[in-house]
Amino acid sequence: MEIRKVGVAGCGLMGSGIAEVSAKAGFDVVVREVDDAALAAGRKRVEKSLDRAVSKGKLDGAGRDEALARMTFTTSLDLFADRDLIIEAIVESLDAKKELFGYLDEVCPAQTIFASNTSSLTVTDMAAATARPDRFIGLHFFNPVPVMKLVEVVRTIVTSRETFDAVYAFSSKVGKTPIAAKDNSGFVVNLLLVPYILDAIRQVERGVATIEDIDKAMTLGCGYPMGPFVLGDFVGVDTLYRVAEIMYEEYREERYAAPPLLKRLVTMGRYGRKTGAGFYDWTPDGPVPLKL
Repeated sequence: MEIRKVGVAGCGLMGSGIAEVSAKAGFDVVVREVDDAALAAGRKRVEKSLDRAVSKGKLDGAGRDEALARMTFTTSLDLFADRDLIIEAIVESLDAKKELFGYLDEVCPAQTIFASNTSSLTVTDMAAATARPDRFIGLHFFNPVPVMKLVEVVRTIVTSRETFDAVYAFSSKVGKTPIAAKDNSGFVVNLLLVPYILDAIRQVERGVATIEDIDKAMTLGCGYPMGPFVLGDFVGVDTLYRVAEIMYEEYREERYAAPPLLKRLVTMGRYGRKTGAGFYDWTPDGPVPLKL
């Protein structure tokens, strides 16, 4: 099984990055968004990222133009009918993903592989909504996709070996380092990362130390590139909350339960860097930690 034509459902932060690395690697790529405005924003995001790569000397002008020429932007799911691999990168909602794959199951030929970029939902739940569970797999990229090297390739109990091998090889071809993971909520990275961030929040609630000092402790004491609160703001406080809720529903373990402070931030719309405020206020002069 050889993958040549790729479809990407969703052109947000993750989808645009997946489409970009696929096109740069020589794949024919169709990218779909729900409306013209979202599609235009996604295309602009891809173009900006490619221009940034050129300015940093990581890509030449011809390479940028060739990558864009390999990409087709559309609002129609029907253009996925000739794809070898379709990667879903839409909202983290099981119902929305099942609806998407249910439609694609009717549009695409039996040999098309379906993959989800979900970070926390179980792949099996999506695969069960199709008539091709053996050709369904998880393919979890990390943000920002053009920079981050890791991809979690998630095999369910019914994913065929042929499907796994084809997608694992595809991951390498787009310049990533794939690892194999079982289909458990959170896979490898979030299974370990989410409890770490949630526990840091609990220590602030208990008065162990401030947000700023815990971040300093983990960067200077453990050599982490950023502390748990800065990382939470980069991931998105709302995203962290949603992933924690999904994982708690799966495991029913206290370490996955969202602490009250996290809920309060979401209620107040403090979603992190993307809104200008989360655990920190992201000012022009630098981040200012939330005082509690």
